Amino acid sequence: MSLTTSQHKSLSKLFPAGRLFTKPEQCIAYSYDNSRLQQIPAAVVLARSEADITAIVAWCYSNEIPLTCRGRGTGTTGAAVPEVGGVVLSLEQMDQIIRVDPANRVIVVEPGVTNQAVQDAAAEHGFFWPPDPTSSAFCSVGGNLGCNSAGPRAVKFGSVRENTLGLRAVDGTGAIFSTGCYTTKGVVGYDLTRLLIGAEGTLGIITEATLKLQPLPDQKQMLRLLFDSVHTAAEAVAAIMAQPVIPYSLELMDGKAINMIRDYANLELPDNAKALLLVEVDGGSATINDAVSAIERAATNSGLVEIFHAQTDEQQAQLWRTRKALSPALRTVAPKKINEDIVVPVASIPHLIEQLELIETHHAIQIVTFGHAGNGNLHVNLLIDPNNPDQMVSAEKALDEIFRLTLKLNGTLSGEHGVGRVKREHVAREIDPVALRLMQAIKAQFDPKHILNPSTTLPLHSEIQSR
Repeated sequence: MSLTTSQHKSLSKLFPAGRLFTKPEQCIAYSYDNSRLQQIPAAVVLARSEADITAIVAWCYSNEIPLTCRGRGTGTTGAAVPEVGGVVLSLEQMDQIIRVDPANRVIVVEPGVTNQAVQDAAAEHGFFWPPDPTSSAFCSVGGNLGCNSAGPRAVKFGSVRENTLGLRAVDGTGAIFSTGCYTTKGVVGYDLTRLLIGAEGTLGIITEATLKLQPLPDQKQMLRLLFDSVHTAAEAVAAIMAQPVIPYSLELMDGKAINMIRDYANLELPDNAKALLLVEVDGGSATINDAVSAIERAATNSGLVEIFHAQTDEQQAQLWRTRKALSPALRTVAPKKINEDIVVPVASIPHLIEQLELIETHHAIQIVTFGHAGNGNLHVNLLIDPNNPDQMVSAEKALDEIFRLTLKLNGTLSGEHGVGRVKREHVAREIDPVALRLMQAIKAQFDPKHILNPSTTLPLHSEIQSR
């Protein structure tokens, strides 16, 4: 479905050549994200200002055309994949850091700036922004806000919601509004800031974000702990999180994940290492050694094989390269794997791991598990070939069991990847009908013609009925 001649003319008046694409060969780069979904849009608009955003939203509102907002396409759930006949709004050129205010621990940015650019700008003043997804070098802050993507440091500092003070945004009619405040405390009005974060562009398009910064730690120490099984590693995670010292980050990799990257990252590990924890601890010179000792005591159990202390910055960087090498390694082995990011209470991780192994055996699907164990956010990867019908049937059954298990353990179906399109049909399993009705009413207030990313986040009526 393409634009009519009159629609094309009116859109061309709003945006000049070079900032408006309508030919399929121009639009194809904006037709997919990091999921397996793809749909070529009818048009792509490259915004450079808030005024551009209000103009395209108002145009789509008037013409009742779906509008999908995107950053840099690193999302995994299809949230940046457009509707048939819809328009894509790219924010990649809105990449300015408006100001850094170290006295108030604040940085104000446009949505297209990368996470890494924010970290670099903040670091010049002795600060950092806690959210740090694995794709930080490429992903945009707007995408982080849209999916509430947090990364390893969330275990200590919380998610994007806890580290954002306020926003400017455009609603589904083209009207500009502001949320939140410039201070760390404020209770005037409803909390629209947290409502927009994680909404995946369904309620409004963020044009500016006021982010809360943290001071860079005086010191950091990093440990690599090896265990004889993923069960004993999971027990160590629960023990670490049950004592007073909160780690700066706490990552887990199961035995299959370790094997995936042994050659990829030149790992030299003992053969009896079947699970790995990466633990970062921060603090001052007077306290950090005691904090590290507390973590070691908590992690020590019958399955502990080895503790390695990273003594230099390069050794710490190498350990993080090990962790970040995992996703590319998995994509090399299974380019079209299914990647879920379920979350369970930390104390339930050992039981979750045990049940995942049973599900893997029962359905003959290789499952690789790793992730942000400190807050129970695990990336469960099903290594399947989508061209194999039998594997796809088995994968669907396995996913059903994984989701059922997650909810039974008082968990949630997505920690930071978002819902997008690929997980939308499962939302009604977690959210009750009354809450869904309220959410749909909220959507209608922000987006009365239902043009903002309409097939994302909230389930369709048929999907609710099927539950």
